[in-house]
Amino acid sequence: MAKLHIGTCSWKYDSWRGIIYPENGEINYLKEYSHKYKSVEVDQWFWSLHSKNKISLPDPKTAAAYNLSVPDDFRFTIKMPNSITLTHLYKKSKNEPLVENEYFLSSKLLEQFNQNISAMDKKIGMVMFQFEYLNKNKMNSQIDFQLQFADFINNGNHKYPTAIEIRNPNYLNDDYFDFLNENNIYHVFLQGYYMPNILEIYERHKKKIKGKTIIRLHGPDRKGIEELTDGNWNEIVEPKDEELSRIAGMIYDLLNREVEIYLNVNNHYEGCAPKTIDRIKNLLKEIN
Repeated sequence: MAKLHIGTCSWKYDSWRGIIYPENGEINYLKEYSHKYKSVEVDQWFWSLHSKNKISLPDPKTAAAYNLSVPDDFRFTIKMPNSITLTHLYKKSKNEPLVENEYFLSSKLLEQFNQNISAMDKKIGMVMFQFEYLNKNKMNSQIDFQLQFADFINNGNHKYPTAIEIRNPNYLNDDYFDFLNENNIYHVFLQGYYMPNILEIYERHKKKIKGKTIIRLHGPDRKGIEELTDGNWNEIVEPKDEELSRIAGMIYDLLNREVEIYLNVNNHYEGCAPKTIDRIKNLLKEIN
């Protein structure tokens, strides 16, 4: 059976004290985290595009510190900087005209990013390219997107296993999954953010999910669950029992089909990512 890497989306939450971290005192959060889990999603480097002339990439010293904080069998899944994945700059108002992002799918920027995180090389399980919803003003068509990304990934510095998280539901068709397989790219199943239920997508295209995949569990109502928890991510406040049971079945089926999985759970899914992970592990034990 293939390997399942279970972890959370980010790790530095004081409300996890008593669950993952000691109740009191100064701690190295990532080091303590790695005693409990062997995988984590790094999303802090995504927010890198600040303006047309200002971008930020990971500090090599931070990457080196992360590498030293975890054991050799630990794996990171890393979100690529949005300076590479955004077609246009964020608009400050609806009436503001679209401005193209000159760094979109920049091989030069990717090379610099790879260099800055190179201290983590042996512990990087996957890098994720997260794209926003691409309307007609940002991308002519699905075919255009696939051609641009294929050119980028095949001619650039394609160093790490690569996955795509697309926010266009209409892109999730046979042609898209064929494109992924032809270019050795993997799919990110995103549960939440107005995307179709991953269970439906999996049932429709599971024969085309090969090698590796990422499952990211986010809730459908980020603002709502933040109000419920008031920023204290230590309890399940919106249990998704039936959905979670079906997702456990999906995980089990993927593993039996020899697909390696990175399961990244967000606090926004049920209210406490570590407790959701415990629920998933128990469900998997029941299936076995």
